[in-house]
Amino acid sequence: MKILVLNCGSSSIKYQFIDIETRNVMAEGIAEKIGEESALFTYKSEKYTVKKRQMEIENHEQGLQLIIDSLLDSQNGVIADKSEIDAVGHRLVHAGENYSDAVVITDHVIEVMRECVSLAPLHNPANLKGIAAVTANMPEVPQCGVFDTAFHQTMPLYAYLYPLPMEFYKVHKIRRYGFHGTSHKYVSMQAAEFLGKNIEDLKMITCHLGNGASITAIDGGKSVDTSMGLTPLEGLMMGTRCGDIDPAIPIHMQQNLGLGVDEVNGILNKKSGMLGLSEVSNDMREIEDQILKYDNPNAKVAFDVYCYRIKKYIGAYFAGMNGLDVLIFTGGVGENMPIMREKVCADMEALGIKLNLEANAKFTGDIELLSEPDSHVKVLKVPTNEELMIALETQRLLS
Repeated sequence: MKILVLNCGSSSIKYQFIDIETRNVMAEGIAEKIGEESALFTYKSEKYTVKKRQMEIENHEQGLQLIIDSLLDSQNGVIADKSEIDAVGHRLVHAGENYSDAVVITDHVIEVMRECVSLAPLHNPANLKGIAAVTANMPEVPQCGVFDTAFHQTMPLYAYLYPLPMEFYKVHKIRRYGFHGTSHKYVSMQAAEFLGKNIEDLKMITCHLGNGASITAIDGGKSVDTSMGLTPLEGLMMGTRCGDIDPAIPIHMQQNLGLGVDEVNGILNKKSGMLGLSEVSNDMREIEDQILKYDNPNAKVAFDVYCYRIKKYIGAYFAGMNGLDVLIFTGGVGENMPIMREKVCADMEALGIKLNLEANAKFTGDIELLSEPDSHVKVLKVPTNEELMIALETQRLLS
């Protein structure tokens, strides 16, 4: 089975074409700046790469057609006929409380996504555009979707309710939903397989750390708590997002600093976090350079705050699950920043966490055991692969 995996943004389509039997990525790339004056398109296969090429892409339907044409290209394509695309798997964001698993996309799924637009105004409309583009270009091809929120639907009531008047939940569905669910599920499954353990017997904490970041407590293979909330703004400090702050701060900013709602929203989502504290960058590679090469004090304090907040969540979820067997680092930062993992795991012996500094310093693209032999908690670096997880879920549904 060959599956086209799509991740549609408001002006972009990231794609991977995967042979699910071999798990080989036959082709991948991105159409970006869709609808703008000069869009960009990238296509890469094992033997051929088109670097960002400027062109006109008016809408998602046209962008998808460009992807299909590239896959079929007589010289550089990877299939001979469109019928070789057996299914399309979509990365979807928000379905509220409606789905706790991957779904075959139906009219009902589309209606649910429309109803949840207010919960994910940037993501759900873009996801719907992707589904519509596939329907227009390949109406006979089955489509499946994996929601970011689905994995976290196993959280107990006491973990996802906010202490607000109950009507805000009952009427307006204001609650913790969580995100990055596909990644958290994938790396937890990979870790259990790597350790040769039954996932139902393990208590895990998964740290998905990239420009966006979240941490999840997984007990017996099920999400029981997660750091992101109603929106992806809550939780850990991130590249440009503030994460957890006093909820009165936005009110204070409006009442005393004369800022409007949109200005405050922009500050909390786009100008805070690592960028805001370091005054340098939201890119952790640049932050690491500023610390190690230039001894930049702002970068150092921002890094300290970042690591401390991860450490606090690990402690909280250890308490919530009454123990911990496996601690996982994943995502672009989690996989590629040894100094961050070292600082987070330092002075955690009381929780049974002992990091092996030599193993932690290695740079490999594989799953790695990073803890000492006598560490009660196994510390792992697990490369995430959300696209493969979506393809595997699509195969499972259609089988």
